[in-house]
Amino acid sequence: MMKLQDYLAEFVYGGMDGIVTTFAVVAGAAGAGLDSSVVIILGFANLVADGFSMSVGSYLANNSENHTYEKYRRLEYLEVEQNPTEGREEIRQIFFKKGLRGATLETVVKAITANKDIWVDTMMKDELNMTPGVRSPFSKALVTFAAFNLVGLVPMVIYLMDFFTKLNQDLFFASGLMTAFAFIGIGLLKSYVGEQPLWKGALETFGLGSGAALLAYFAGNVLEGMFT
Repeated sequence: MMKLQDYLAEFVYGGMDGIVTTFAVVAGAAGAGLDSSVVIILGFANLVADGFSMSVGSYLANNSENHTYEKYRRLEYLEVEQNPTEGREEIRQIFFKKGLRGATLETVVKAITANKDIWVDTMMKDELNMTPGVRSPFSKALVTFAAFNLVGLVPMVIYLMDFFTKLNQDLFFASGLMTAFAFIGIGLLKSYVGEQPLWKGALETFGLGSGAALLAYFAGNVLEGMFT
């Protein structure tokens, strides 16, 4: 069963990309003075297209990584079967570098090379620095897509409300305020995943989103002035 905590990294980075890109679209539309309906159309088009693109990229990257791992694992099995002497020496060198010597070293080498699976697993981890993926590429892609759309929807909530109820307020300011809180929240999660100080992740994410929004807003404003 899929547990959210096992996919927290995918949720954080999918959500962060979703909210940054969607708010950039909203800011660009606001800078151009576009109607709420246009903002909603552009925003949802961005969510679906970019979210799908990001999730496909995640799937392909993780699937390729798994195939690469299996390829080298097969090669290690061939080495163990066809050239065990060299394979044992590689195990010996691995644990020699870890500080083992003499009889202790030989005991460890003998124990590990007595089991092909343990032997190959040790070679994969300590010689090639490769570990197997514990989560499926599809589930990673699914979480990425869901996070992109869920968090990326935040900047458009006020525009959706305005479309149905005609709010009398500054929509871009309200969207920016909601997005700022979302930036901080996703930044805190980012810090948790990366084991960084909480303030650092929140500040980085807020700064990244604000910068993207400012660029998009001024780009929309300039382009609107050029074509009207």
